Amino acid sequence: MRKTGFLIPILVIAIAAMLSAIFIVDEREKVLVLRFGQIKQTVTDPGIGFKVPLLDEVVRFEDRILSLETELIEVTPADDRRLEIDAFVLYRIDNIVQYRQAIGVGGERQARSDLSGILESQIRAVLGSQGVTSNTILSPERSALMDQIRERSDARAAALGLKVVDVRLRQTNLPEQNFDATLQRMIAERDREATDERARGQEAAQRVTALADRTYEEILSEARRDARIIEGEADAERNRIFANAYGRNQEFFEFYRSLTAYEEALKGQNSTMVMSPDSEFFNYLRSDQGRRSEEGERP
Repeated sequence: MRKTGFLIPILVIAIAAMLSAIFIVDEREKVLVLRFGQIKQTVTDPGIGFKVPLLDEVVRFEDRILSLETELIEVTPADDRRLEIDAFVLYRIDNIVQYRQAIGVGGERQARSDLSGILESQIRAVLGSQGVTSNTILSPERSALMDQIRERSDARAAALGLKVVDVRLRQTNLPEQNFDATLQRMIAERDREATDERARGQEAAQRVTALADRTYEEILSEARRDARIIEGEADAERNRIFANAYGRNQEFFEFYRSLTAYEEALKGQNSTMVMSPDSEFFNYLRSDQGRRSEEGERP
């Protein structure tokens, strides 16, 4: 009876020691086994683990993706328009040994503070770099800037054993005290751009007008030249025809030309001419000249 009473406490202690030597690792966490503050074991896979009772300590770390929101960060892009930006970052613990060594006894609060400082500095560095304006930050190029911030933050967070999964810029606002000044600057810049556009438009219009005027003068000059050539050719042809007609029947040609002259001279209802009766102009209007003409045409 005494032996049984002696074995029961020993059995209880043995069972308690055995149970205290076992620990369970959840799939959502990673585990470090410490002995007097020194890392003795790293467990990253879910399952059952073992440790030395009373000597070893199990420290658990999140293996899920964590999030961190920043305070408002004031940045000054290349166009000197100050902006207030808040962002959030998604991260996870990638190397628990390095993470433990980096944060020391500060724990998760220290890690979040360090990561927030890294993110804030990289947001200022990227958004304040040369060539990045407020319009760039508010344009579709914003996604490329966020990728750049993520890459640079991830490179520096690796020293903390952290992996930066994503960085997103949320609100982008103007500081209230600078809103009016920035608005007036934007208006002035748009006015300047509009003036430049109008000046370029007027310059282009003048070039087009000058080209059109020169083309017009060239076409008109060519047309006049061609018209003079055609008129000259027509006059030559007319003279040739007249010469041929005159050579065939001189008297008839003179008669025809006289009739044409009469027609042109006596146009209108009140045509009046004062001439000498014996003028050669009336040769074909005299009866005797008409009889001589008829007699000359008889065979």
